[in-house]
Amino acid sequence: MSTFAIVLSLVLLMFLAYRGYTVLLLAPIMAALAVILSGDVSQMLPIYTETFMRALGNYMLAFFPIFLLGALFGQLMADSGAATSIARWIERTLGSKHAILTVVLACGILTYGGVSLFVVAFAIYPIAKSLFRDADIPKRLVAPAIALGSFTFTMTALPGTPSIQNAIPIKYFGTNTFSAPGLGLIGGLIMFALGMLWLRSREHKARVAGEGYGNHNDHEVGLRGMVGEADMGGDINKTMPLLLALLPLVLVIGVNALFTYGIFPGMEWSFLKERFPTMDATKQTGMWALIIALVVAIVTLLLVSIGRWSNLQESINKGVLGSMLPIFNTASEVGYGAVIASLAGFAIIRDAVLNVSSNPLISEAVAMNVLAGITGSSSGGLSIALQTLGADYLRMATEAGISPDLLHRVAVMSAGVFDSLPHCGAIITLLSICKLTHKESYLNIAAMTIVIPLMALSVVIALGTMFGSF
Repeated sequence: MSTFAIVLSLVLLMFLAYRGYTVLLLAPIMAALAVILSGDVSQMLPIYTETFMRALGNYMLAFFPIFLLGALFGQLMADSGAATSIARWIERTLGSKHAILTVVLACGILTYGGVSLFVVAFAIYPIAKSLFRDADIPKRLVAPAIALGSFTFTMTALPGTPSIQNAIPIKYFGTNTFSAPGLGLIGGLIMFALGMLWLRSREHKARVAGEGYGNHNDHEVGLRGMVGEADMGGDINKTMPLLLALLPLVLVIGVNALFTYGIFPGMEWSFLKERFPTMDATKQTGMWALIIALVVAIVTLLLVSIGRWSNLQESINKGVLGSMLPIFNTASEVGYGAVIASLAGFAIIRDAVLNVSSNPLISEAVAMNVLAGITGSSSGGLSIALQTLGADYLRMATEAGISPDLLHRVAVMSAGVFDSLPHCGAIITLLSICKLTHKESYLNIAAMTIVIPLMALSVVIALGTMFGSF
């Protein structure tokens, strides 16, 4: 009965999230439903306060700085004109003949530099629709192009990417954002190359059929009008010198790498033991390096943008407040996962997942994909999976002689596959921004975010199994 309760609550969570109900409310309600159906009614309140809220709070303690700084940095990049400057430069360099490549590269550069994928989508969409209209490419391919550049190789594969997905395993595996850099690069290149081949083939097919851009009312306010022009993407007409726009993005990756490989490995942490006796500093350095990199990039952006702000206070407040909903949503899902893991029926599910394959990498990939698909969130599914199974996978990997770095990369790439099923909030938001429907664009989006990343993941697992982490 407990296993049935868990499955039912997961199905309802997925269904209601797809219908638009907030996870902030769904997570505790579905957790309570699972507890009640499992026959633990008398323990429901203690489970809520001691299990759900404790897991939620621990997640907030671990990852709040990354959500906060990432959202703030993204908002400042948009409102300063830096994001638009980079996109316009790529547009001028490649021209309208390479409209698809322009959009993918613009999104990729911005997201790899630490700009939120939602901010990127809002900032790039006006440029993308103009490029596609001039090149007479079907508008339905705008959303897949943005998805390829924002939701795939820069989110999960490229080493050093400051995405929250790439930061989550650090706490559980003691790794860093550059884990398995060689395999990450291979996976990222596969996603980019196959994604571009697919989109160019769709473009060619449309041209042969004489489809063209199509008739669209591109002046509708859509989602941007509902949330306010500057709430997400800022003023798309504001620009700044290219080198100044690129500098903060370079610093995010460069400073992160400097502290990860240059400064922190040579430091002696014994002086922290007296004040923080239970802390293992070597497992925190990956997170510390990312925090320092984002702070340096934000300060630099503020300095090079002096005199360019229409309302700096408003931009800062929007960025900070914009971090609240994503982290609380994900933390609530982590709390839900902790409750599920505490139920008797979870042991059956855990054993089934762990025994999918004798190869821990395959087993881990299955677990991450399933939970990311159910929650419709790569960060949410990854967090739940690591909260409940992270210690098991680390033990299995150690016994099999598999590097935690490889475990990290496979976990992150796996969470970025089935997270983008039709009920995924990011997909729904992207389609709303682009004023497209699931019917028009989802199959091509799925090719970018599910089919091709799954192929890249399979290659990475195969190479990691044969040659280890590199």
